Amino acid sequence: MAGEKRKENVLWTKNFTLITLGTVISILGNSLAGFALGLLVLDYTGSTFLYALYAVMYNLPKVVAPTLAGPFLDKFSRRRTIYTLDFCSAALYGIFAWLMISGYFNYGFLILGCLLLGTIDSVYQVAYDSFYPMLISEGNYSKAYSIQSTLESLATFIVPLSAFLYNLIGIAPLFLINMVTFFIAAVMETQIKKEETYVKRESENFGVAQYKKTFLEGVDYLKQERGLRAITLYFMVNALGQGAFQTLVLPYFKLNYNSGEYVYMFTMGWMMVGRLLGGGVHYRLNLPVAKKFTIALTVYLCSALIDGTVLYLPYYAIMAVCFIEGILGVTSYNIRISATQSYVPDEKKGRFNGIFQMAITGGMLLGQFLSGVFTLFLPERAVISAFMALNFIGAIVIMGGNRAHVKKIYNRKA
Repeated sequence: MAGEKRKENVLWTKNFTLITLGTVISILGNSLAGFALGLLVLDYTGSTFLYALYAVMYNLPKVVAPTLAGPFLDKFSRRRTIYTLDFCSAALYGIFAWLMISGYFNYGFLILGCLLLGTIDSVYQVAYDSFYPMLISEGNYSKAYSIQSTLESLATFIVPLSAFLYNLIGIAPLFLINMVTFFIAAVMETQIKKEETYVKRESENFGVAQYKKTFLEGVDYLKQERGLRAITLYFMVNALGQGAFQTLVLPYFKLNYNSGEYVYMFTMGWMMVGRLLGGGVHYRLNLPVAKKFTIALTVYLCSALIDGTVLYLPYYAIMAVCFIEGILGVTSYNIRISATQSYVPDEKKGRFNGIFQMAITGGMLLGQFLSGVFTLFLPERAVISAFMALNFIGAIVIMGGNRAHVKKIYNRKA
């Protein structure tokens, strides 16, 4: 019996290996093509406004689509959804490549494509976030999500390669590479064998009335779960601050340093190094279960203080602090996602993750917009500090004020 238990609790099962390899391959292609696509927009239009419009059109579906998709993903196969959307992404990047090679590419096609990509990505993310924890054996959530956060950090290191290849061979070959990587990832995902017990036969007759009922059940569930509500609300406030930070840091470096964009890339690279190191530490070590909430709240407060003051420091100090912030960031991510995904029942994961993604994206977009407006009257550093002060207060009021309810979710073996 003990041997069977150990076998059940092995992390690197066939299913988990397949989903991880598929993720690595798709991250490689997406990072190469994604950054180059932004460069293409700037080169093709020469307009900062049209570049901003491209970013908005890509992110706009992420405000609505995740919540709308949640009820479907709690009734239909998430595995099929994941590989179907990856096949769709492969086809879309193939069309992008053909448009570039044939000379039919224009800004209008790009905007339409970004809307489709944004919709696909947002639904895929909810399906993936809801299916991924089902492939993790009991007691291995923290390890699994440390791997995921490490892989996401690796994408940052592909950005310089993307810029180099874009200037060397153009973007059409990068689109083709991304098409191939999405296709390979989709084929791997078709080989995952996992029973999805929440999928019911009556889903074949899933109409408007059933959709509305399922959606309202998800809303009722969140109303009953005060801890999940607090976590969702706090991370929406956090996303507001992160939206401002990510929007204004690059302009600050460009305005205050020679070759500021390269200084920015090098400095922020230390944050990714911290995330990589933090991911490795979390894979090897388990945080004390009874202290997880206290550790998380401390991380939230320290991160807000660091992000709000880091640009007032000398350059070399900024690098060191960014490294520390990377470790704090992966700790925050690991505690939150391993706790919530192991806590929410499988049949409700789609709806919870949909609402959570909508809250995060909405907060991020609002932070990006408001920070841009505020810089008309205030310097970048002051705007960031103001948003991070709100983040600091939010951690105390929302998370600290719901301590008992959030502890029930965070202080569990995951």
